[in-house]
Amino acid sequence: MSEAQLGTREYVLAATQVDQLVDRLTVGVEEEFLLVDVESGRLADRAPDILSDADGQGHDLQPEITLSQVESASGICMTMPELRAQLIGARHLLAEEAERHGTWLIATGAPVLGRESPNALTPLPRYHRMTREFRALIADLPVCGCHVHIGLPDDEARVVVCNHIRYWLPTLLAVGANSPYCNDTDTGYASWRYLMWSRWPSAGAPPWFESAADYYSARERVVASGAAMDLGMLYWDVRLSAHQPTVEVRVGDVAPTADDAVLMAALVRGIAATALASGACAPDVPQHVLRPALWRAARDGLEGLGVDLVTGELAPAADLAGSLVRWIRPALEVSGDYELVDESLARLVLDGCGAARQRAAFARTGSLGGVVEFLHAQTKSG
Repeated sequence: MSEAQLGTREYVLAATQVDQLVDRLTVGVEEEFLLVDVESGRLADRAPDILSDADGQGHDLQPEITLSQVESASGICMTMPELRAQLIGARHLLAEEAERHGTWLIATGAPVLGRESPNALTPLPRYHRMTREFRALIADLPVCGCHVHIGLPDDEARVVVCNHIRYWLPTLLAVGANSPYCNDTDTGYASWRYLMWSRWPSAGAPPWFESAADYYSARERVVASGAAMDLGMLYWDVRLSAHQPTVEVRVGDVAPTADDAVLMAALVRGIAATALASGACAPDVPQHVLRPALWRAARDGLEGLGVDLVTGELAPAADLAGSLVRWIRPALEVSGDYELVDESLARLVLDGCGAARQRAAFARTGSLGGVVEFLHAQTKSG
């Protein structure tokens, strides 16, 4: 064992009990949304007008890379009810302002209907440089994710948590899958956004890291290669945030509802607390095992099969999610989140993840326009 590994292990073993850890782990969520025209259901480049008129009103609302996207970011929260209230408030505000401008706010990972003209980028130098550097990859946009931030005391702790979350990335992806349709087509996947986003050279599952120094070295080499213009473009599915003292989990599509986003946040915080309290190193799953597991999760979502990373065999994705909940149950009970997670996951298994709900909407309405209408109503409801 290297000195870096020993230092990280000693840090974890010195951590306090899970009840004290949960009290220290803050949580926040960023949500990206699409804007579509009320009449056509296709992407509408109205973000500047909507954001200007919304004027925050107590919420952190931001532009995204294209003019047909908006983003909201919660504040730093200690409890899931606090987080839920903030997410619902931002969704309601954005939905109301969108309708005032003849558009609908929809929470889906990829545009259901294609657009008739090229994507219009938000006029910032950074985004135009991205076009020059990454060329046709820009055509894959817009896509929308749900980013969960967990505040942690130092970078060694964050790396420990990153390694543990890395193991559960396929399960988190299956739970958060919400993009079966893209550009007038049923892709056959539960999360097509994940497949599109994975084309970016700095995206996907990160390596397993021995220490914070190991992490720093890896990200510097990615930036030096030009695969990322800067640390903000390190698009790993779980990473140390470049701007905040948090672990940021980016694997899931934007959640269908605020309740679905809260479920994802509770699961991620439960992993973080359990990882630090357990004193165990996360399994170093080889990339050639983890990448196919992520592909399978993107294809099947929560309704199909996933890869059991212990046995390498296929297993129901819902059972793998149940295994995660059992592992983190002590942390969830201490934080008061166990019932929320247990009931939310049971609802997902019964009603389906976001992708399954979109396909059910298509079965009811017989059209992708009907799916867009369903997404509008679902997003607006909070």
